[in-house]
Amino acid sequence: MFINAIASYLPEQVVTNAYFQELNGLTDEWIVERTGIRERRKASPEENTHTMALEAAKKITESLPYDISEVDLIVGATYTPHDNIFTLGHALQHALNISEIPVVTISSACSSLLNAIEIVQGYFAMNKASKALVVVSEHNTAYNNEDDTKAGHLWGDGAAVLSISKEKAGAQNWEIKDLITGGAANVGKASEGVTLKPLHRGLIMPYGKDVFINACTYMPKVSKQVMEKNGLTVEDISFVIPHQANYRITKNVAGTLGVPDEKMISNIHYLGNTGCAGCAIAMDENKGKFEKGNKIIVTVFGGGYSYGAMLVEI
Repeated sequence: MFINAIASYLPEQVVTNAYFQELNGLTDEWIVERTGIRERRKASPEENTHTMALEAAKKITESLPYDISEVDLIVGATYTPHDNIFTLGHALQHALNISEIPVVTISSACSSLLNAIEIVQGYFAMNKASKALVVVSEHNTAYNNEDDTKAGHLWGDGAAVLSISKEKAGAQNWEIKDLITGGAANVGKASEGVTLKPLHRGLIMPYGKDVFINACTYMPKVSKQVMEKNGLTVEDISFVIPHQANYRITKNVAGTLGVPDEKMISNIHYLGNTGCAGCAIAMDENKGKFEKGNKIIVTVFGGGYSYGAMLVEI
């Protein structure tokens, strides 16, 4: 499989830590020390999970190496849906006016990007598709409880779209060499570490320490698995893009893997936790620095718990 185009969208509104200091007394120093976050993006009242995804899709259509009508699969991924019936994937199909193709929308919390790509892998393997769009979009601020001093300051909004083809297409062909995903719902506080119950308090993280411990366990573990499976060591890896949940997690994962800071890609400082869209946004933001032959690990962890790692060769 090959990633032959990628685009992202971020809302214009920037929310700095000063907002939370005024709201509930959390200082900039306190938030930065514990999370690394200085600011995040917030969707406007006119925006939602669908509209952000469609803005990213508009950008990607400009760089697709084939006509949009050739897309024969759309997989959406979000845990902050605008509509659970007319789903994210179907919203993209409607906007692009592509008829009678498989459309799926899934959620495995912040790991959803890799699970969506794995679904594409399955369709390709069964010869049911050859050109797919994966769309990831999170409207965290629609669900977030800003008064929650444990996690109300973590969340940001954003979206990204990836074009993935079974065979090489066009000039950009980042090869997805391998992909491993898994669930760890039977460990720790998986069932309640991070929850989003729309009829209750929304998006909260009552057991942040347990989330931290397991994220720092599973992301390096699965990253090592995908490297070992492909006969690689850390020295062979050019960049690591971890789920953008907390900069302390990123530093911990880097230490466990033995990866120097300069190889760790992060956007949490200015975007906050953008959920399953975070790694895809980071891939788009940094595509100018990637060079031919670079090997990149994308590793994720989500509430529930879910996890995964993907090896991409530029």
